[in-house]
Amino acid sequence: MVERVGADWSPEVYGRFEDERTRPARDLLAQVPRGAARRVVDVGCGPGNSTELLVERFPSAEVVGLDTSPAMLAEARRRVPRASFAQADAESWLPEAGTDVVFANAVYQWVPDHLAVLPRQLEALEAGGVLAVQMPDNLAEPTHVLMKEVAASGPWAQRLRHAAREPLRPVRVYYDVLLPYARRLDLWHTVYNHALADAAAVVEWVKGTGLRPFLDPLTPEEQRDFLDAYEQRIAEAYPAAHDGKVLLRFPRLFIVAVR
Repeated sequence: MVERVGADWSPEVYGRFEDERTRPARDLLAQVPRGAARRVVDVGCGPGNSTELLVERFPSAEVVGLDTSPAMLAEARRRVPRASFAQADAESWLPEAGTDVVFANAVYQWVPDHLAVLPRQLEALEAGGVLAVQMPDNLAEPTHVLMKEVAASGPWAQRLRHAAREPLRPVRVYYDVLLPYARRLDLWHTVYNHALADAAAVVEWVKGTGLRPFLDPLTPEEQRDFLDAYEQRIAEAYPAAHDGKVLLRFPRLFIVAVR
C-alpha cells in the first residue's frame, strides 16, 4: 500500500488480515497472460505479500517492489530477499525499458489522478507488456459510509470534511481511457465476503487502510472517541451470523491490459 502524505503505514496492522488482503492479488495475478518476464514491478508493494507471489510466478525475472512507506519497504525487504525494493510514488513513476509486467494491488484508489496515470503506464510498456491493477470499489459499503457519517457528526467535522477518497469511476470510463493503448483489455468486479470475528475486527481491518485519512488528523483522545462511535455503528450494520462471525462484503475492480 502506498503511504499517504503525512503518516507512515503499519505493516503490523496491515498484516492482521494478510490472507484476506492477499487473495485479490492472487486472483489478479492468475489473469496475467504471460508465461515469462524480464522485469516485473510491484507498485505499492506494501509489506511484500504481493511481491512474494510475483517472485514465485516469475522466477527468472527481475522483480522490483515500489512503495513510499519506509516501514512497508523494510518489512518487504526482510520478507522477500529475492526481490529488490525502492521508494517511489505511484503517481509519477513510469516503467523503464524492459518492464514486462506492472502489477498494482490496491494502490491506485489512493491516487486521485489515476485515470491519467494508468494510460501513461500502459503506453510506456513494450508490445506484449501487461498492466494489472486491482482497486477496492467499496465506498458505498457500510464501512465507508459510516466513516463519513461519524466524521460529519463530531467536533472534528471541519478537519475531516475532505478525508474521504474519491469513488472509482464507472467501468466504462476505465475501458475508454485504456483501450487506445491496449490490444487486449479485461475488466471485472469480484465481491469478497470475508468472515471476521466480530464488529471490532471490521474496525481493525479498516484501521489499516480506509480509516487512515480520518484518524491521522485527530489527537489520540479524539481517535478513541471516533473509533468508539464508529464501532457502535459498525456493530449495527454488520449483525452476527449463526456462528457469531460477521461478513465483511468487499467489492473490488480488476483491470488487466495488454499493450
